[in-house]
Order: sequence, then structure tokens, then C-alpha cells
Amino acid sequence: QVQLVESGGGSVQSGGSLRLSCTASGYTYGSYSMGWFRQAPGKEREGIASIDNDGSISYADSVKGRFTISQDNAKNTLYLQMNSLKPEDTSMYYCTADPRKKLPWLPAYWGQGTQVTVSS
Repeated sequence: QVQLVESGGGSVQSGGSLRLSCTASGYTYGSYSMGWFRQAPGKEREGIASIDNDGSISYADSVKGRFTISQDNAKNTLYLQMNSLKPEDTSMYYCTADPRKKLPWLPAYWGQGTQVTVSS
């Protein structure tokens, strides 16, 4: 079955950087659209970055210019490089995947999540 395992979360000061990783298994990597969502307590889920299965990349306005999504097909791994972090980036971050070409609002597969905490 499809499995997504995130790593790389942690605590950082405002202005710092973190890189999240997501290792995927259970399907032919690269054939699914993938992306990152986040959700903080009391807030709505937010899709922040995605890669379609044709390689097209999209970002939410809230992270554009600060976050970079990338992948290493040889390692079956999706990344999220997060720079210039702000306290409002504090959230649980989830790796997602979906067999559709373009990542939908509710992807079929989710990782367990990794916590990112940014202090001011």
C-alpha cells in the first residue's frame, strides 16, 4: 500500500530554515502528483506546495518566494525547503500524494505529519 513518511520537522527561530523530507513507497514514484499541506490547531488546512505528475509546480501565496518544493525520483523522496521562517508558519506539515495528474484539495494519501515550530 502507499506509504508516506515525513521527517525533518523541529523548532527554529524566526528567520531560520528547515528542510522536510517525505519518502514514498507502494507505487511508481513520479506517476502521482505530490505536495505539502499544513494545519495548525484551530485553523483550516492549507495546501502550500505541489508538484503535478508532469512536473508542474505550484505554491500558495503565503509561502511563495520562501519555500521550495523538489523531488529526487531516484530516492523516491519529496522535499520542502523552508527559508525565512515566520512564527505563522508554525503548524503540522503533511506530505500527500494522489494518482491524479494534478494534486486535488483532498489528496488520497497522507503521511503522519511532522511538526514545525517557529519562535519569534
